Order: sequence, then C-alpha cells, then structure tokens
Amino acid sequence: MIKIDSVTKDFEEVRSLDSVSVLVDDGSIFGLIGSNGSGKSTLLRIICGIYKPTEGEMLFDGVPVWENPLVKRNIVYLSDEQYFLPHSTIYDMMQMYKSVYPDFSLDKYNEYLTLFGLDDKRKISTFSKGMQKQASFLLGLSCRTKYILCDETLDGLDPVMRRTVCKIVAEEVAERNVTVIFASHNLKEIEDICDHVALLHKGQLILEAELDDIKLGIHKIQMSFPKDRVDSVKREFETLSPVSLEQRGSLFTLIARGEEAELSSYIDSLEPVFVEFIPLTLEEIFIAEMEERGYDYAEKIG
Repeated sequence: MIKIDSVTKDFEEVRSLDSVSVLVDDGSIFGLIGSNGSGKSTLLRIICGIYKPTEGEMLFDGVPVWENPLVKRNIVYLSDEQYFLPHSTIYDMMQMYKSVYPDFSLDKYNEYLTLFGLDDKRKISTFSKGMQKQASFLLGLSCRTKYILCDETLDGLDPVMRRTVCKIVAEEVAERNVTVIFASHNLKEIEDICDHVALLHKGQLILEAELDDIKLGIHKIQMSFPKDRVDSVKREFETLSPVSLEQRGSLFTLIARGEEAELSSYIDSLEPVFVEFIPLTLEEIFIAEMEERGYDYAEKIG
C-alpha cells in the first residue's frame, strides 16, 4: 500500500503541495487529475523518492521511500519527459535497467519489443515522440516492479497504441497485483482505465474516491416544463442548492448530489413534460467540483 501522509512540498517561497494525504491500495489503477500547476508531477516525484517532502511522510507498506534503494527497486517512474543515455539504443537502456532492477525480465522485454515493433539497435534519438514513449513503456514494464508511476505516459501515442498500453497495464494488474498511478490531463483516458481518482488544485487535495462512487453521488438531469410553470420550477430547483443549473427556455439541465431514486421522485413530483438522467463524464464531474468550490472551471486542465 502507498501512504501519502500530510505531504507538503515547498520550492523556496512557492508551495507546490499542501498537506496532501492519500491511500493507494495494492492492485489498483489510480488516477491523478488537476488544474494547471496543481502539483500532480511534484506528487509523483515525491512518491517515487526523487523529491523529499518538506513536511509529511511518503511510505510504501509502512516504509519510507526517501533514500531507500530497497523500496525504490520496486518502483518504476515513467516521466513525461523521458531520459535516455546520450546516443543510446533501446538495447543499451535495457542493459542499464537490468543492472538496476533485479527482477528485470528479458522474456517480457523481447515480448514487448516485438509487440511495439521497435528496433532495439537503433538510436532512440532518431525515434518519434510516440516511439520514444513506447520505448520508455516497454523498458519500464520489463522491470517487473510492484509499483508503476506514469506521468502523461499515454500522451503522444496513437489511439491503437494507447489501447494496447492500457490492455497491458490491465493484464499486469490482474496477473501480478501491480499498483499503477496515472497522472494525466486527458480525463477520458483516466476514466477509461482508472478505478480510483484524486483531484488536486493549487497543491491541495479536493476530491479522492472510487470513480464509481463519485458517479453514483452526483447526477445530471435534463427536463422540460410547461412555459407557464418555468419560473416557479426554477425557484424550486434553487432551494436544492444544485451543483449547477442551466436554463434554456423551458428546458432545464440540473447537476445535483444525492441518490438517483430520491432525485427522480422529487422531479416526478414537479410533473415535468420530459425528464432524462444523463451519465456524467469525469470531465463534467471535474468541472462541477471546481465550480462548486468557486474555482475557475474554465481553466485549462493539465
């Protein structure tokens, strides 16, 4: 289990993380999302022991990661900005990874090399961005670590390769109980692969829960009413303290918290002409959470 316990990180006068506490269960695929400068990459670097927290603890199964090689040998970090040795090939990098990670699997290395169709004798500097991401991923997965940390790992991959990578991750979790953390600005990708998400904003943890639980607790409903009842219905909805309420003529779009059955019963009592519950995407939930807390929800996610 990964335990992030009241972690704060300051860079001189800038506070990047502010007392963040999160538990990541073994065998889960955990998503980190947030606004620009929210601290996602900083948190990943603290988790894998690159940065030392200013305050708080970063623990793996109760053991600190900072300056602890025995813990770090079970973690592989796939950065958004991949680092490869100058003029190196994938084979050269494989030799380096193999010397660091005791469980490195040559069988998996060769399997992924064939799957991605990469030449391990070609200099990595001649690869495209997407091919370099594939090289980083196949090397990281071949290390056979217990924990995999991914910072925008899927960015730059074509749709077919993204699907392939997600399939490999899912298989690793199912077969070896691997724990994976994805930090991404692409909420659709996070929604497709992760079972648990945490939302960061300005270094603070805003929301952390199972993705299914989040979706069960908040609902989007569209409904229409006769024109002569629109004003009274609008006043009625405002008493609900909705997350958001939009009106276009006689059509209302309501986002509200609560049980679906209770909300459905309440709306039926208002006798709408039309009503429909619409599944919320993770992006819509993100915007709703930010808006409800008074943040600029139009701020670019990243």
